Amino acid sequence: MKIKHIVESQQFTVPLILELFERTDLMKKVVARGGTKDYEKKVMASLFYKPSTRTRFSFESAMYRLGGRILSTEQAKEFSSEVKGELLEDTIQIVANYCDAIVLRHHEEGGAQRAAAISPVPIINAGDGSGGQHPTQGLLDLYTIYNECHALDGLSVAIIGALDQGRTARSLAYLLSKFERIKLYFIAPDELQIKPDILEHLDEKGVSYQLSSNTDDIISKVDVVYQTRIDKERLKHKEIDLTKYNIDTNVLKKMKYNSIIMHPLPRSVEINPAVDGDPRAAYFRQARNGLYVRMALLTMLFDKE
Repeated sequence: MKIKHIVESQQFTVPLILELFERTDLMKKVVARGGTKDYEKKVMASLFYKPSTRTRFSFESAMYRLGGRILSTEQAKEFSSEVKGELLEDTIQIVANYCDAIVLRHHEEGGAQRAAAISPVPIINAGDGSGGQHPTQGLLDLYTIYNECHALDGLSVAIIGALDQGRTARSLAYLLSKFERIKLYFIAPDELQIKPDILEHLDEKGVSYQLSSNTDDIISKVDVVYQTRIDKERLKHKEIDLTKYNIDTNVLKKMKYNSIIMHPLPRSVEINPAVDGDPRAAYFRQARNGLYVRMALLTMLFDKE
């Protein structure tokens, strides 16, 4: 199947997801043998208006391992012509002259959609705004769940953190809604709970979900715990005890023996480092999968030509 841009999770059908997974498995083999030169004539631009470590490095590593080359900038909000008032649309049309794909992280929700509307080369949304999406993170998360749990249908998933602005949580929820008998638990302080647009989408798809401000009655039920950060400064009610959302060795004792813990990273205090050695801690394997998934996505964009 052919794709022109990667802007949001909703554009991925189940057949397209399965094709991506097949390509991702192939990319693991490509990396194991030292990479390929199949895309040595391709140039990828990473245009990041907000800071990034994992996303930018994994995309750039992906391009190198495919044999291609990169143009890279970070903090483009301060170090690009935007400081002189240049519109995003103008920047995209200029940068597109120099490359074959643009990986864009923009500070405005909807920035990737604006870029895709005018770009002659593929746009890959690497995160837009504070409450937009991060579809490639969602796809690598989904691939990790598939690899670790050996299925997607019938899973129960707890998504924990500041979910109202959680790009990764939103993207993953959209992707999981495409599968059968999924049960989602959104666990957050009430004021940081998932936005209504996600819940409306889940209602349309007939996906079962539950909102909660407590993990106690849920953590032992789920196959996947997807942990994200909660920034205390965003809370109006500062007296809320955020430690009840954290994962430590006591929480591990309550979890299923074959469940997994995920996190898009970076983490702060929400996962105790003592958890890292548990085989259910999948977040570093999850980060490694980002390389393979992003290699696969780049090939899907380039092979359409």
